[in-house]
Amino acid sequence: MHVSPQSPAQHHVLVVDDDRAVRESLRRSLEFNGYRVSLASDGAEALAGISAIAPDVVVMDVRMPVVDGIEATRRIVADGGPPVVILTTFGENEILVDALDAGAAAFALKSSSPESLIDAVRATANGGSWIDPQLLPDLLEQYRRVVIPRRRNAPVVEELTPRELEVLRLIAGAASNAEIAEQLFVGESTVKTHISSIFMKLGVRDRAAAIVYAFDRGIVAPKGG
Repeated sequence: MHVSPQSPAQHHVLVVDDDRAVRESLRRSLEFNGYRVSLASDGAEALAGISAIAPDVVVMDVRMPVVDGIEATRRIVADGGPPVVILTTFGENEILVDALDAGAAAFALKSSSPESLIDAVRATANGGSWIDPQLLPDLLEQYRRVVIPRRRNAPVVEELTPRELEVLRLIAGAASNAEIAEQLFVGESTVKTHISSIFMKLGVRDRAAAIVYAFDRGIVAPKGG
């Protein structure tokens, strides 16, 4: 049976940024779109907040005192916590792969429109993953420069079955498991099996890394590309 994604009002977002003005701006945008919002000023405060309020999504700045966004994301993911949307700016290319490696579920630009952040939060809250199209070229460049040279036996796309390629394309389109199941007329358990197989064959551990792989190999193309 298909389960509809939760409405924004059912989702609680923790916004983490050391700039009060940025925190308040993000809070207003999210609350305007129906989300419940809590605030934290650094990674340490965020880690404590997660234990206290159990948010559905964390929107995380990168450069912060005490505990930075990369380390906080790594700890959240390691503890099986909520998905993390990384907030970044142009010129922070070197941290993109670090955030990906830490397990970030989505990447959003601070300078993008409020709608872009809402897209990222909505996708991750419903179990998907999302990358701001403006960040994709830099993320791919860093992926090719840093990640690919590390791999001695790089996975090949030919290892994926036609159905797995179809699922991967839907993941890259920010679809949740429920949405993939609905589009392919299969059960969510079947979708989960396909996704596990995709991750194993590609040597990735999560949706965000699978999306970067898909764009890098031309399995999907950027909008307008």
